[in-house]
Amino acid sequence: MGKTGRDWTQIYAIYGIEDWQTPVFLLIHAIAFSSLSVLFLIYFNPICSSFESLVPVLPGGAARFAAGFTGSVTALYAVCLFFAAGNIFYSSICLHWDMAQRMVSVVNDWSTVKHALDVGCGRGILLNAVAMQLKKEGSSGRVVGLDRRKTTVSTLRTAGIEGVQEYVTCREGDARRLPFSDNYFDVVVSAVFLHTVGKEFGHGTAAAAAERIRVLGEVVRVLKPGGVGVVWDLLHVPEYVQRLQELKMEDIRVSERVTAFMVSSHIVSFWKPSQQMVPPGEVRLDWRFHNMC
Repeated sequence: MGKTGRDWTQIYAIYGIEDWQTPVFLLIHAIAFSSLSVLFLIYFNPICSSFESLVPVLPGGAARFAAGFTGSVTALYAVCLFFAAGNIFYSSICLHWDMAQRMVSVVNDWSTVKHALDVGCGRGILLNAVAMQLKKEGSSGRVVGLDRRKTTVSTLRTAGIEGVQEYVTCREGDARRLPFSDNYFDVVVSAVFLHTVGKEFGHGTAAAAAERIRVLGEVVRVLKPGGVGVVWDLLHVPEYVQRLQELKMEDIRVSERVTAFMVSSHIVSFWKPSQQMVPPGEVRLDWRFHNMC
């Protein structure tokens, strides 16, 4: 274990899928629509006859067109559902692993990192990637995984499988009120978590946006001056960049767009300056994250 190059079976065997219900739901519906489209193909003529008997006023050929169109739409819907299920499965396993490695690479020197935090650690793909990097660099540091769900046992289990359990600590808590003192962590990371905060208000609402921004403010608060923050998230990256500028973070970098969970995502990294009263840093596209799609 501990190697960055892995196939999906190895990653899945260790971490599984947290939200497995969604791809299973999509897969079941895809199979159902596929079966329906096959039935349209096999029993095309009887179905046309049924259309003609149900609507006898249809002009000649209209019943065949209606049956063919319905079967085609059903098949297309099945293809879309299969693609969605596959993309979510891929995003949850292979892409999540790959993005974790890319996020870890943002920090130049892990040997000097004493305290790191993963906000919304889940089962620990990013958390363990950080721990493996600490171990590789010979650091005496530790990484804390924080999650609002009771995932401590499963997260520590994955850390044990990866051989980094001595580098990992887990805590249950609310990311909107991080249970840590100001200026405590050298590195704070988070992967596909921030967009879930405030979802009870509806993703597009001002209340949900305020909750996400609150979490980002907490990340900045617990980060040491000179510390590095790295966030991979979906959809709402522009509002994160704007807030980081308002908080006067420096060296704000935004990666290229990566399709994850059927939507756009980006990695945002930034540096917390030693002196807070400085002009906001320039936002730059960081082409180190090229070819991520």
